[in-house]
Amino acid sequence: MDGNAKPNDRTYNILVRAWCNKKRLDQAWNVVDKMVASGIQPDAVTFNTLARAYAENGETSKAERLMLEMQHNKVNPNERTCGIVVNGYCKEGNMTDALRFVYRMKDLGVNPNLVIFNSLIKGFLNITDTDGVDEVLTLMEEFGIKPDVITFSTIMNAWSSAGLMEKCQEIFDDMIKADIEPDIHSFGILAKGYVRAGDPAKAESLLSFMGKSGVHPNVVIFTTIMSGWCTAGKMEHAWGIFEKMCEMGITPNTKTFETLIWGYGEARQPWKAEDLLHIMEEKGIVPEMRTIELVAEAWRAIGLMDEAMRLLNESKEDPEVILNKAPEQSLETISRKQSLNTSYPNALQIPGVVVSDNGSSAANIRGQMISKRFEFSSESMQNVTRTMCVTRTSALRVQPLVICRRQFQSQVGICRQFENTCRVVYIC
Repeated sequence: MDGNAKPNDRTYNILVRAWCNKKRLDQAWNVVDKMVASGIQPDAVTFNTLARAYAENGETSKAERLMLEMQHNKVNPNERTCGIVVNGYCKEGNMTDALRFVYRMKDLGVNPNLVIFNSLIKGFLNITDTDGVDEVLTLMEEFGIKPDVITFSTIMNAWSSAGLMEKCQEIFDDMIKADIEPDIHSFGILAKGYVRAGDPAKAESLLSFMGKSGVHPNVVIFTTIMSGWCTAGKMEHAWGIFEKMCEMGITPNTKTFETLIWGYGEARQPWKAEDLLHIMEEKGIVPEMRTIELVAEAWRAIGLMDEAMRLLNESKEDPEVILNKAPEQSLETISRKQSLNTSYPNALQIPGVVVSDNGSSAANIRGQMISKRFEFSSESMQNVTRTMCVTRTSALRVQPLVICRRQFQSQVGICRQFENTCRVVYIC
């Protein structure tokens, strides 16, 4: 190597990134000091790296303060810099500062882009702030930025997680009307939502729509639809989906097989569940211990302990230990709890989102909103009550509509009663 070679700005930026990845901001700043001492000024890449490290560490306010340091070094913040700050605040749930910073971007000479607006929409949906979502959509219209598939999918996911599939489907339809092509994620949201709503037939119907849209279903979509049929006890339909997936050349994974195994166990057909272990091996997938335990549990459920012991004896685990230990959660229970956690990670996880008449612009996505404030009580552990206030607009007046829905969740084992202290939001 040339003994006279000296590090350049790229070299220093690599070192700064390395220390930031280790969450050693003190060492990263030492590199910046050495950079300046060597006569090389830090650039936008340097500051963006530091800003991202602060944001990922939950210190977005420090990332924003870097703007002053950048201006001191005559480095102009760019879209990436501002995106890091906005996204950081959104992840922290600090939507007040996120929106404030977007307005500050005008003073910095940087216009917010679609990525920033999508981050804001997701952030406001996470805290069910309907006013915030509406303000972001208004800003998008002012800046002439049209929603994309991510914008629509984000709002779809909020409706789906709340179990309001009619609204979710409306947003999807609006996306199609706006000539925005749905992607695999959009279809995945619909499929998961319909399965969660107990309508696997509608989830399956998406497969033909995907074909017409030129979107190829993946193993996740197929497994999701299978789980819906398994939960409904329609194993012939679940198996049909499995065969269709294989015919299309899509390789099933362990989750796929475990879903079918659980389904056959619930259908009291453990011999079919065990057959799947052989199919797994034929496809080069080694069954995990959890998979074998599901099959053994299926045998035990119909009283054939000898078959369960036989299967477990063939594994490396001690069958006595497995059979005597506290029964683990079934695949359905785990799946239902995951769905519950996705839908209601906290008492406020009800979306305050918008519906469009034609999805051609941000303004057209607005129209109807639901309540944002909920309190929950632990006194009742059998029913879930969700009260939603929906506003419907018309050319002449705005009429509030209150909808109450009770849902029994005995299989999940976690039931709460939510008491609405909702605030109706009127959007004209």
